[in-house]
Amino acid sequence: MIQRIGEPPRLDQTYTVRHGVYAVLLRGQQVLVTHQQDPHPEYQLPGGGIDPGESPLAALHREVIEETGWTIQPVRRLGAFRRFTYMPEYDLWAEKVCTVYHAQPVRPIGPPSEPGHTAVWMSPEVAIAELGNDGDRQFLMRALIGTR
Repeated sequence: MIQRIGEPPRLDQTYTVRHGVYAVLLRGQQVLVTHQQDPHPEYQLPGGGIDPGESPLAALHREVIEETGWTIQPVRRLGAFRRFTYMPEYDLWAEKVCTVYHAQPVRPIGPPSEPGHTAVWMSPEVAIAELGNDGDRQFLMRALIGTR
C-alpha cells in the first residue's frame, strides 16, 4: 500500500489515477526546485506525469529538463506517495501516484522549456518551508537524512 500524504479523497468525487515521477536534486548546500506560475504560484520538486509508453526514468529525465533545464544522474529511488487533488490545468480530479528519486543535477543545458516554470536554487531549509505539498517536503527531508 502506498502512503497517502495530504487530504483524504472526497467521497463524492471520482479520481483518475495519474502516475508521475519527481526528483530531489541536491548539489552542495542547495536544492534545485521549480517554481510553477500557473494555475497558482508554487514551488515544487521537478517532475510530472509519465507519458503512455514512457519508462519512469525516461519521464524523470524529460520532466526535469523541461522544468529546470538541467540534466540529471539518478542516484536512487526514495519511495512513493499518493495524493488526491484537483488539477485545474487538466480539469481533472486525480489520485496522483508520485514516485520520488534522489538525483544529482549534472549540468544546465538551457532555460526551462515548460511554460510558466523557473528553476530556483535554495537552501534545503527554505525549500522545506516553501514547497507546495507535504509529500515533496517529506521526501526532501528523507533525502537530506540519507546524505548527512
